[in-house]
Amino acid sequence: MRVPFHKASITQEDEQAVLEVLRSGWLTTGNVTLEFEKLFSESVETQSIKEKRGKVISLAVNSNTSGMILAMEACGVKEGTAVITTPYTFVSTAACARHLNADVYFADIEKDSYNIDPAKIEEILKKDFESGEHKIKAIVPVHIAGNVCKMEQILELAKKYSTEKNKIYVIEDAAHSYPSETDLGYAGTIGDVGVFSFYVTKTMTTAEGGMVCTRNENLAKRITVMRMHGMDRTTWDRYTSPRASWEYDIIAPGYKFNLPDVLSALGVSQVKRAKLFYEQRKKVCQQYNKAFKNLDFIELPPNSKGNSWHLYLIRLNLDKITISREEFAKKLQAEGLGISVHFIPIFNFTYWKELYPWFTKENYPNAENQYSRTISIPLYPDMTQEEVDYVIETIKKVGLENHK
Repeated sequence: MRVPFHKASITQEDEQAVLEVLRSGWLTTGNVTLEFEKLFSESVETQSIKEKRGKVISLAVNSNTSGMILAMEACGVKEGTAVITTPYTFVSTAACARHLNADVYFADIEKDSYNIDPAKIEEILKKDFESGEHKIKAIVPVHIAGNVCKMEQILELAKKYSTEKNKIYVIEDAAHSYPSETDLGYAGTIGDVGVFSFYVTKTMTTAEGGMVCTRNENLAKRITVMRMHGMDRTTWDRYTSPRASWEYDIIAPGYKFNLPDVLSALGVSQVKRAKLFYEQRKKVCQQYNKAFKNLDFIELPPNSKGNSWHLYLIRLNLDKITISREEFAKKLQAEGLGISVHFIPIFNFTYWKELYPWFTKENYPNAENQYSRTISIPLYPDMTQEEVDYVIETIKKVGLENHK
C-alpha cells in the first residue's frame, strides 16, 4: 500500500468555481479576489478583539514569500536594519529580509518545541538596544506545523524594546497556522501583520498563493500599493471604473505580487471548508497520538492551544532504536509512506553559512536536536481509515524491528 505525504482536497465545487472564472473573460485580480479577501477576513475575525483592535484587513498575494516581503517592507525593513527570526523554518522566512538588504538575527527554538524561544529573542533585543544601534525593525515568529508561538511574550518584548524613533513590529509567519484560534485571536492576526500560505500542501490551497492580514490601515495601504507595481490604482479599478484605464500614477517602486481571480476562485471555495479540513486533520492526529503515546521510541509533537495540526511531526528517541533518523525515514519510504522533514535548519545551507560564519549548529543546539530526530508523516483531510491504520502499523513495525 502507498500513502502519499499530502493530497489536496479538491471537489466538484472547487472545479466549478475555477471554470466559472475561466469562462468569465476576467482571469487576473478582480472581484473574485475581493470576495476571497472578504471571506478570509471573516474567517479569522474575533468580534471581541475586533472591538478592541479594529477589523482585520486581508490582502491576497501570490505566495507567502511575496506577502512576507511586502509585510517587512511596510514595517520599514531595509538596508541597515535587521529582523529576528528562527533558524527552524523554511528558508524564505529569512530570505525575505535579505531581498530587502536587511540583516537577519537568529534566535534558537525552545527545547521542547519547534517554535522560537522568547528568552533567546530578548537576548538579541537587549544586545541591540544596549549597543544603541536599534537596527531591529521586526520580530518574525513562525508557527511551526500550526503550533502557535508564545505570542503574548513576544508582543511584550516588541513593546519593551521599541523606542519613539524605532518601533519594533511583530510579523507572524502563519504559513502553517490556519485556522488557529487562541485567546489572543487567530494566529496571523495577533501581531502587527500576519502572512498565510495557500501552497498546495497547506491547510487550504489556491495551488499557489497567500494572504497578508493586518489591523493597521497604514500598513494595509502600503502593502496594497507595493503588491502591484507601486500603482495608485488596482487592475480591477482601472478596467471597471469610468475613469480611463490608462490613467494611473506610480508612487513607489513596487512588485508584481497580486493573486489572480483564477486562483482566488479556488480560495473562495476552499475557505468555506477550512474548518472542516481542520476537524478532519485533528481526527487523524488524535488517532496518531493515541497509537504512539506509549511507544518509548516516539515523542509526540507539541500541542498548544490553537494548534491547526497542519503537520504531524514525530520525534524519534534515538537512544531507544538502533538506526538513525535517516535510516528510519528510508524504511518508512520503502514501506510506501510519503514522508518529509520540517525543516532543515537554515544554518545548514551554503548561502547562510557564507553570509554569517557564526551561524552554525553548535550555536543553535535546540534546533539541531529537533531536526536530527524529526520526521513528518502523512496528514491530509481526506485520509481514509485504511490509510491512517497503515501509517500507524508501519511506524510501529519499523520502530519495533529496530528497537534496542
